[in-house]
Amino acid sequence: MIGNKVKVIIDRPLGTCHPRHEGIFYTVNYGYVEGFIVPDGEEQDAYVLGVDKPLKEFEGVILAIIHRINDIEDKWIVVPEGKVFTQEELIKQVEFQEKFFNYEIVTQQIN
Repeated sequence: MIGNKVKVIIDRPLGTCHPRHEGIFYTVNYGYVEGFIVPDGEEQDAYVLGVDKPLKEFEGVILAIIHRINDIEDKWIVVPEGKVFTQEELIKQVEFQEKFFNYEIVTQQIN
């Protein structure tokens, strides 16, 4: 999946709060990839990094996958084409929500 182009529908724009957990404030845009169903029965969740304004939708490239070790689903990190982040930068940007899980960030496909 890494390197594929996808369209993310943003349902939690930058600057909003989580609908069920008031203490989680979205410091990045967050949404889902329509039509891609994952093990929890919902559509694939995705963080959109590299854009500093609230969005409604975004087309970009999957840069990395957050593999949650103690959860049923993974999260995708989608960025503008050509944008690059270090592992540390990725962690810093998603930590507001991922701090509640054990996870690893996969940044390249393993064949």
